[in-house]
Amino acid sequence: MANTRRPAVHAAELRGLKYFKILGPLLDRLHSQATQRDRAGNRKLFFDQYASLLLLYFFNPIVTSLRGIQQASAIDKVQKLLGCHRVALGSLSEASHVFDAAALHPLIAELASQALPIVVGKEAEALRGLTAVDGSLLPALSKMAWALWLDEEHRAAKMHVHFDVLRGVPVEVTVTEGNGSETAQLRATLQPQRLYVIDRGYADYQLFQDILDADSGFIGRIKSNAVWTVIEERPLSAAAVAAGVRSDRVVQLGGPQSGAVLKQALRIVEVHTTDEHGKPIVLLLATNRLDLDAELVALGYRYRRAIELFFRWFKCILGCKHLLATSRNGVTIQVYVGIIASLLISLWTGKKPTKRTWEMLQFYFCGLATTEELQAHIDRLEDQSGKKPA
Repeated sequence: MANTRRPAVHAAELRGLKYFKILGPLLDRLHSQATQRDRAGNRKLFFDQYASLLLLYFFNPIVTSLRGIQQASAIDKVQKLLGCHRVALGSLSEASHVFDAAALHPLIAELASQALPIVVGKEAEALRGLTAVDGSLLPALSKMAWALWLDEEHRAAKMHVHFDVLRGVPVEVTVTEGNGSETAQLRATLQPQRLYVIDRGYADYQLFQDILDADSGFIGRIKSNAVWTVIEERPLSAAAVAAGVRSDRVVQLGGPQSGAVLKQALRIVEVHTTDEHGKPIVLLLATNRLDLDAELVALGYRYRRAIELFFRWFKCILGCKHLLATSRNGVTIQVYVGIIASLLISLWTGKKPTKRTWEMLQFYFCGLATTEELQAHIDRLEDQSGKKPA
């Protein structure tokens, strides 16, 4: 079947452009980078304009492709807001190769730093800095040779994300080929004063020590065949037993060779629980935090699910499963702008993005909801959380 021609994008269908104004100071630094498509030099696209057009793609459901972005750039209201002329399709295609994705990276940390905690109280204070880390695949075209994954016909990019659980926002992201090492990416992006929560795929004793050397801590699931030497058996409180904790030990983790890289004793907390399908499982959680109550170690690991929910939001609801570029740099730009879009929603609403909030934003951007109705939704979120959005 022939491709169905998509309807043109009209100004009346683009809502919420005023929200882009707050990005001006952040994106100004990108303005020095530009494409140049002709010898006269009178048809340019600057990086800040390109990033804003990508944000338009994420926030407006009427814009669904690179050609849709081009159509939106021809609208007078968009041109006045972004300071650009109608963008040629060739310029949009070239932009993914010309602009340096690394220039967007600092914006993620700046926006994330403005997010307020969404989890508070004594438990949150004890788990300060809790950061879930994981990777997620983005299906790619077979012609994307750099995106190595299963074989020549199955390509993928992988985004590696650090998610601040207590503030409900991503704070770090990198993009590699589908086969990219998750442990290597975490090792390269370690930050101080974090409490990293990681799954069995990161059960690398040298990585554990690297985290500690970076002045951070960890709660990490280890494999069932791990070996250790018990130094101390800790008594269990009633709260720990109620949380499914069956043992709490201070140990020397690893054997003579595998454990040689660890400079100090660690702690192994055994938790009996169920998986998402209700099947009983046993978690062996290693941590350097000898001060935490055992039930808080178990709780900290349960919070790891927050990053899985974020991936679902990012790919299925925000819409980043459709790649607009084929180069590694172009995919990285799209992922970074998608992360920025997610952060903006968190800052506007004062809570982590949810499907309901995204639907309300889409209704607004489609013209089905008024500004007052959108604000009423945000006000309800404020009433529920007790915190004023940024």
